[in-house]
Amino acid sequence: MLESNIQKKIIQRYKDDGWIVVKLIKTNTNGIPDLMCLKNNETIFIEVKRPGGKLSELQKHRIKQLKKEQFKVLVLYE
Repeated sequence: MLESNIQKKIIQRYKDDGWIVVKLIKTNTNGIPDLMCLKNNETIFIEVKRPGGKLSELQKHRIKQLKKEQFKVLVLYE
């Protein structure tokens, strides 16, 4: 399954649960997760990977940075 198809399913699941979902396509910060979800003063960043997909070293670094700032970060494999 393509990562884009997995991403669509995850986006719909979060939207159905009342989240505002922002797809982060191009940012000034490389390695930032794919999705930012907002609801009730909460922010969740989601990196989407297909089964068997691996995080790059830069993605691992960005996730560590976000978690250090107390953000919730998920890596989801569908």
